[in-house]
Amino acid sequence: MIERSALFIALVLIIIIGLKTIEFVFNLLLISLILTLMTIPAMDWLKRRGVPAGIAVMVVTALACLFVLVLILLTFYSFQVLMSDLPMYQTDLNQRLADITTLMGRYGLDITPATSSSFKLMDIAPTVLTSMISISETLMYVFFIGVTTFFMLLEVPNITRRIEKMYTTQTEKFRQMSRMSGYIIDFIIVRTETNLIHGVLFGGILAIMGVHAALLWGILTFFLGYIPYLGLVAAALPALFFAYLQFGMWGAVAVIVVVVVLNLIVENPVFSYLASRKFEMPALVVILSVIFWGWLLGIAGMLFAVPITLMALIIIQCVDDLRWLNELLGVSQLFDDGNKKPDTENFQK
Repeated sequence: MIERSALFIALVLIIIIGLKTIEFVFNLLLISLILTLMTIPAMDWLKRRGVPAGIAVMVVTALACLFVLVLILLTFYSFQVLMSDLPMYQTDLNQRLADITTLMGRYGLDITPATSSSFKLMDIAPTVLTSMISISETLMYVFFIGVTTFFMLLEVPNITRRIEKMYTTQTEKFRQMSRMSGYIIDFIIVRTETNLIHGVLFGGILAIMGVHAALLWGILTFFLGYIPYLGLVAAALPALFFAYLQFGMWGAVAVIVVVVVLNLIVENPVFSYLASRKFEMPALVVILSVIFWGWLLGIAGMLFAVPITLMALIIIQCVDDLRWLNELLGVSQLFDDGNKKPDTENFQK
């Protein structure tokens, strides 16, 4: 038993080192897999209406890649506009710092040396720009994601038949795998739809308020919304900062109110709907998964930490010697028969 456990730990460490080494390739495969799972219901919908399988795969893949490409190009455009307007933002920042200095001076605190030499927005720009990939690299990345997603969608029926054949004599395991696969697909679809609604509403309200780079903050909300608990907070911070620069404290308070209201009317109903179907993971497991996959795979790991963790839980559940891990993590209830698979079509309506 000890030898088997030591061998398992060594194998896991080797896999982690390998994934860290091929992070770029694995991220490409991961994003393609997420897009595949996200588009399976749409592909099935087209096939049920008489569209040939090959054409359905091509249409769905093209639309998915177009959606991703448009989001990325809008992000690039919004970011470039933001960078070009930095001198104006620096003027606003200097004014706010002067107000803070004056306020502190009334209480006998002199912070002039600190505020006069710090917070130079132009010093941040080169660092951010060097961390971003170019348009050509983005197009190449999206191309490979599209090709990989296309062939994954073509292979989905064959993979399903192979898995079913492998577990012909183990109907319980196959039923658990099918149930959890449905959960993953439902989670990705619901999370994407929720992020889209949240991003559009947040960006639209900021634009009406006149906050700088409202489009960029809306897109940022869409992407970071995939990160549980922390993503929406992180997405709101830049908008909060720029609203403060433009409108002072009341502008920042207005953004906070918008974030709270959107969280109440967009986020809570969705996750209450999921929780009613016992789709529950301990908060500690979710946070640790975000930290671990973020360290291992970068931003893609943070964005898709929950789906990756669910896939890992399926693998653990299928190995009899490892099922105790799911019991220890408190996620074994996801595989119980009492957890009925949510209806994907209902989520999409």
